[in-house]
Amino acid sequence: MRIVAVIQARTGSTRLPGKVLEDLHGRSVLEWVVRAARSATGLDEVVVATSTHDSDTAVADLAASLGCPVVRGSEADVLQRFVQAVDEHRPDAVVRLTADCPLLDPELIGAVAGAWRGAPEHDYVSTVLVRSLPRGLDVELATADALRRIDATATGHDRIHVTSGLYADPDTYRLLGLTVTPPSNDLRVTLDTPEDLEALRSLVAALPGGASRPPRWREVVSTLRSRPDLVAINAEVRQKSLEDG
Repeated sequence: MRIVAVIQARTGSTRLPGKVLEDLHGRSVLEWVVRAARSATGLDEVVVATSTHDSDTAVADLAASLGCPVVRGSEADVLQRFVQAVDEHRPDAVVRLTADCPLLDPELIGAVAGAWRGAPEHDYVSTVLVRSLPRGLDVELATADALRRIDATATGHDRIHVTSGLYADPDTYRLLGLTVTPPSNDLRVTLDTPEDLEALRSLVAALPGGASRPPRWREVVSTLRSRPDLVAINAEVRQKSLEDG
């Protein structure tokens, strides 16, 4: 069973344009995500999926310089990019990662991939069915077959968010969720605003391993629990809803 990580990345953020190219302690944000995926067990390949927009040529060039295959497709239809990656790289399942989550934990990525290998009858495995981790450590896996099936019916925000049509329809798709304890879903380590970037830079400086390796989720949580001043930096940032795109 072949599992490919597909990292969706683009420069067209409304609140922080070019965020995936921002520097985070000597590495671009995208490079942090690529490093985490490559450090995970159970993945056969890491692909970057960006758009054909001129501004995203910088993303494609960076991915290529990191040795990642690149898929380029619709800027607005992210699901189309994933189906294109499936068509070109022929996985049995795809691990969906987003390039605005630089602190992804390879162990969580490996756990999701391993859970599906142990129970491949599931169409979708993720850490977000019941959210227990900080926002920004999300890992999702969908089978190639499920992505093709949802591609045939998805409209609106389900084409932007790729997997939302799967987990919104548990009667059709077989779902498996992974949770951790104690829950820490009140914390935020994703990158969407200048405040998020400030918070991430301060957090990395405080982590036990700094920028030398991908952090473990428990290190991220324990550091933030002990440093409320770091949490406060982006505490007022609100995540966009699915309908907002």
